Amino acid sequence: MNVALQRLKFGLGVALAVVALDQALKAWMLKLVFDPPRVIEVTPFFNLAPAWNRGVSFGLLAHDSPWAPWLLAGLAVAIVIFLLRWLSRAESTWVAIALGLVLGGAIGNAIDRLRFGAVVDFLDFHLGGWHFWAFNLADSGITVGAAGLLLTSLWAERLSRLAERPK
Repeated sequence: MNVALQRLKFGLGVALAVVALDQALKAWMLKLVFDPPRVIEVTPFFNLAPAWNRGVSFGLLAHDSPWAPWLLAGLAVAIVIFLLRWLSRAESTWVAIALGLVLGGAIGNAIDRLRFGAVVDFLDFHLGGWHFWAFNLADSGITVGAAGLLLTSLWAERLSRLAERPK
């Protein structure tokens, strides 16, 4: 099997794992903190708290329009198609991993939009009286994957040498 196909399969495996874990965790949280809605304090700086995100990152573009979830899900599909094309030509295993994380996160949140009209968020980190925006595993995959893409672009040559070093 050629290297490009191996990277594609690996990246798709990462995406599938993110989607599966994200959807399983959201299903559990829907029962634990959404029905009935309640906040569970896990640590002094972290809660499990129910939140419906009708917008995109940090609640931007949130609308009550019945078309908004479909438009945002459509945008996610377009992004997924772009990322799949990029993944099919990934220059390294690191890029394939990062793209798989972003893909899995985008798909996980798109599933929520189509099922519920909003994204299921529940991870609530806070410091003092300030609460970071609630998020979920899919959001984490997108964030870590995007950071990975940034790092691989900054350190592409060094990572390439590490990956090709004999074991």
